[in-house]
Amino acid sequence: MVTFSPAQVCVKIGTAGKGKCGLAPGNMLVRAFLAGAYIAMGAALATVGSTGVAAVFGAGIGQFVTGALFPVGLVLVVLTGAELFTGDAMFAPMSMLQGHIGLGKLIYLWIVVYIGNLIGSLFMAFLVSYGPYVTWDAAGAAAITAFGARAIAIATAKVSYTGAMGILSCFFKGILCNWLVCLAIFLALAADEVISKILAIWFPIMAFVATGFEHCVANMYFIPAGIITNMITGGEAVAGLDWIGMWTNNIIWATLGNIVGAVIFMAIVYYFCYKSEICALCEVK
Repeated sequence: MVTFSPAQVCVKIGTAGKGKCGLAPGNMLVRAFLAGAYIAMGAALATVGSTGVAAVFGAGIGQFVTGALFPVGLVLVVLTGAELFTGDAMFAPMSMLQGHIGLGKLIYLWIVVYIGNLIGSLFMAFLVSYGPYVTWDAAGAAAITAFGARAIAIATAKVSYTGAMGILSCFFKGILCNWLVCLAIFLALAADEVISKILAIWFPIMAFVATGFEHCVANMYFIPAGIITNMITGGEAVAGLDWIGMWTNNIIWATLGNIVGAVIFMAIVYYFCYKSEICALCEVK
């Protein structure tokens, strides 16, 4: 097995970031759609697989199971070359620090990928909400399943960040989340074998989910899935569990935290730590 040094991984990230920013808009949007859908697949698996676990084994084991199942999504993203906003929040800044791209390219990548991730996540939320989260009788009436109830519970928890301290909590959880997500990608790039990449991704992602951190793209699935499931089954209104609360009570603040986690704690910190080696490898002055 070949492993790459941290400086070599930083160079790989910078070069990959340049390539990502050079994608045509349509290509970039489709790759981003796929990433949003793949993250949602992992989120849906985590929702179904963790249903009822906490009631039997306790909250900690319930969170552990959720975390152990979710990483499937990022494995699919990394191994298929899809475009994920939270990863690109590290790739583009590292490429910019190495002199490969300018600020305009970074903004272009972030905007297109964010939109594509949102579309893919919403697409999956719609399909799953009308699929395993409900059952249908012959007359077309929907009844919620245990999985649907779990989806609503997850979404309700994610829109519970209200007030200044609630928003700050979501922001901090966003920082910690994407620090771990980008570490997972960083470690995956340090290995050259598929199984090594999967293991490198699995543990940091399991850690962020089990600990309860906030990932903006995952929440583009989790919250809409709860909203749609609650709507089609005629559930009671839940404060914040609507299309406005989705943004104001979570995704805006999770996104900002995710950006800080990737830009400061990964791109800037690792460039600072290995600048001389990076410059020697890629001849950046």
